[in-house]
Amino acid sequence: MTDLVSDGQRLILPNGDSVPCSMGRSGLIAAQDKREGDGATPLGRWRLVQVFYRPDRILDPIRTALPIQPLTEHSGWCDAPDDPAYNQFVSRPYAASHEAMWRDDGLYDIVVTTDHNTNPALPGLGSAIFLHCRHETGKPTAGCIAIARDVLQHLLTDLEPESWLVIQQEI
Repeated sequence: MTDLVSDGQRLILPNGDSVPCSMGRSGLIAAQDKREGDGATPLGRWRLVQVFYRPDRILDPIRTALPIQPLTEHSGWCDAPDDPAYNQFVSRPYAASHEAMWRDDGLYDIVVTTDHNTNPALPGLGSAIFLHCRHETGKPTAGCIAIARDVLQHLLTDLEPESWLVIQQEI
């Protein structure tokens, strides 16, 4: 079992190294208070579920024990609380509100999904809480945790089916 621990400012890797990370623009929030679109990162322990990547930008083979799926220009993630596919991968075009996962800015070149608000997804309690690539300036996310792309790509080799992202107030 691998735990990645973050306080929203840094992420502790399995080897004990600490790397800078970005969190939601609204800071950290108790998971039960998380709401769709609030820009906050939910505190808690979230299982890392699946890896998505841009095959046109990540040319080296992805090595991880997690399920892997290449993104396409039609990849999306539903963020419409009243839709049956809320907080799930969808194919675009998609009628309900959704986020495009094929992005020009590189933030989703590698994305690791979490089990935040899944099984079942409760309407409005937040979607798309990912571990993904960090903006080069370190700008905040919309609620995810983000680290440098090269660090994330290397980290994938340490992830197992029972790997967790722990988001807490202090490390």
